[in-house]
Amino acid sequence: MTNAEVKYGLAGVLADDTAISKVMPEINSLTYRGYKVQDLATQCRFEEVAYLIWNGELPNKAQLGAFNAAEKAERGISKDLLSVMEKFNKKAHPMDTLRTAVSFLGQEDDTTEDSSPEGLMEKSIRMYARIPEIVAADFRLRNGKAPIPTTKDLAFSENFFHMCFGEVPAPEIIKCFDISMTLYAEHSFNASTFTARTIASSTSDIYSAVTGAIGSLKGPLHGGANEAVMHMLKEVGSPEAAREWMLDALATKKKIMGFGHRVYRSGDSRVPTMTEAYKKMVDVIGTVEAKNYWEMSRILDETMVAEKGIYPNLDFPAGPAYYLMGFEIPMFTPIFVVSRITGWTAHVMEQLANNKLIRPLSNYNGAAQRDVVALGER
Repeated sequence: MTNAEVKYGLAGVLADDTAISKVMPEINSLTYRGYKVQDLATQCRFEEVAYLIWNGELPNKAQLGAFNAAEKAERGISKDLLSVMEKFNKKAHPMDTLRTAVSFLGQEDDTTEDSSPEGLMEKSIRMYARIPEIVAADFRLRNGKAPIPTTKDLAFSENFFHMCFGEVPAPEIIKCFDISMTLYAEHSFNASTFTARTIASSTSDIYSAVTGAIGSLKGPLHGGANEAVMHMLKEVGSPEAAREWMLDALATKKKIMGFGHRVYRSGDSRVPTMTEAYKKMVDVIGTVEAKNYWEMSRILDETMVAEKGIYPNLDFPAGPAYYLMGFEIPMFTPIFVVSRITGWTAHVMEQLANNKLIRPLSNYNGAAQRDVVALGER
């Protein structure tokens, strides 16, 4: 191709239609099916939001009850998968083990090739129910502990803490986690979602699409950013050092994680809600460590905005919030998957409902056409 305008990173390119989510510039807010995400996060449980993302409308009590029953019926990973997970490299990143485990789910599911609307929904709920158990079991296994079986007596977020720690924490901690699940659930054609849609567009199976999406999400420029935020806070060390750390980082053009976003220009609409939940959780925990991380976050945020006018994104409050909940830093991105499985699978279903193979062109800028010279003449 000649004289082609290349949109590097596909910035600004409209690749398809979607009815699932949109960042609405007029209200500077991410919306799911037309609802402001911050309203959903504060007024609904994550289960309600998952139903909305998949079905287009918020559930009534009967619909939510049936949906939760369907999810609970799918809880419980096989002994074969647990046996394989026990053999996983304990030094591997949890996203690597999660990617492999989800692929295993696909090969042991006899309905993997069923891409009917009903079949896709069943498998979406199956992954929604089992991925939290995979993440929790991997967390315990890599720390030399036996996995805690899932229970059907607890709600989604409470059950995840039960499987990780054997207990359910204070309501404020659960609420903070549940809010993060809603805020991370969906975000239009982000890198991992577009990966899932691209794979689905070849009419591959939904497990393959999700496995590919996990690989995309692992990168620190995408899902791994919440881990990088926590490593940054640990490097800062204390509230007293926070302002100078930020000023020095800006002066030396150091990569600062958790700030800025390609889509938002006036601040990530998800941040105030997550930050408020993070603060309530810190107040309940009440330790010096929790208060210090809150102060570090606050000072770094204020300094960046004052110096550069760049606002934090969702990863900035979510990283330290997850850490204070007791999760290890490498778990943050798998927790992202626990939430985003809803958005990914919704997009796979939407893609296949009106499918066209995603196959963009490229602008060739290599060598001109030339002839091969025989080996002895080179």
